[in-house]
Amino acid sequence: MVLLEKLNWRYATKAMNGTKVAQNKIDTIIEAASMAPTSSGLQPFEIMVITNQELKEKIRAIGWDQSVITDCSHLLVFAAWDTYTPERINKMFDLTNTIRGFKNEGWENYRQMLLSSYPQRDAEVNFNHAARQAYIAFSQAIAAAAFEEVDSTPMEGFDADALDEILNLREKGLRSCVILPLGYRDTENDWLVNLTKVRKSKEDLVTVFE
Repeated sequence: MVLLEKLNWRYATKAMNGTKVAQNKIDTIIEAASMAPTSSGLQPFEIMVITNQELKEKIRAIGWDQSVITDCSHLLVFAAWDTYTPERINKMFDLTNTIRGFKNEGWENYRQMLLSSYPQRDAEVNFNHAARQAYIAFSQAIAAAAFEEVDSTPMEGFDADALDEILNLREKGLRSCVILPLGYRDTENDWLVNLTKVRKSKEDLVTVFE
């Protein structure tokens, strides 16, 4: 399968060469992330797309000085909602009704169930739930990048509080959870580029219940 071939081609790129990625490829990657499934269809996250070099330099300083942050073409920051609020929940349910052109009784009952539970939960519980949804989109962005033959580097190695401050995320009710540099591999300086991909055997990974 083409998808599996592309996923085998990709790896966590350790050095990028600064070459710009065409905007249509970036648009495809972001669109793929937006189409990821999320709990209750709420899409409780936003994606920050950073090309400003000064901003990337600041993020590198709080990202273990990893060169891909500044040498990438586009840096995606996945930021989850800091909590669930009635306004956020209603906005997505209203959007669904608008796009579909009708109200479904079962869907409206489901709305009320979420409104009576999610906003009352601890904010940290809600953030962790939202962050897991962001990770689904993050994974889909990685696959889409591979399909477009754009290199990527999944990264959790950064000071999230510092990144939130740099991008003023807390003021927007968001918290960063993971970042994704996109660009093209620097084959002469990336120690990982020619190493064989290592994965568990299917026997160690998969248990089948029949």
